[in-house]
Amino acid sequence: MTTHRGDLFDPRCPTRQILDRLGTKWTSMIITVLAAAEPGEVRFAELRRRMPGVSAKMLSTTLKELVADGLVGRAVLDTVPPQVSYRLTPLGRSLVGPLAVLRDWAEAHAAEIDDHRARGGDAAARARLDHRSGSSST
Repeated sequence: MTTHRGDLFDPRCPTRQILDRLGTKWTSMIITVLAAAEPGEVRFAELRRRMPGVSAKMLSTTLKELVADGLVGRAVLDTVPPQVSYRLTPLGRSLVGPLAVLRDWAEAHAAEIDDHRARGGDAAARARLDHRSGSSST
């Protein structure tokens, strides 16, 4: 099978669609929590406790997408109520390193980005762009 690089500017691009799913904070947190539990599994309620701010619906939706993508495995115990647990698949484990690199970059540059935002971004660059395009900033 030949792999072709996609056109990230095309919404139909498979690579773009995957990056859209992988680029969410909830996906990153789920992968991180499951990686920390390796080789064990984590139940839904525990995932939710370890991810402050995530709603049950968002967690459920994100987990379904990760299971469909083959990144997360789901196991259901036949109990009342059913006990559902999650674990990383080998494909999901292959994502741990790249997400760690991105997280490290974010942590290394968080203060710089926060300072930039606090100053209103690069006002001079915006003014130059506005001047070139003939528009004024609002």
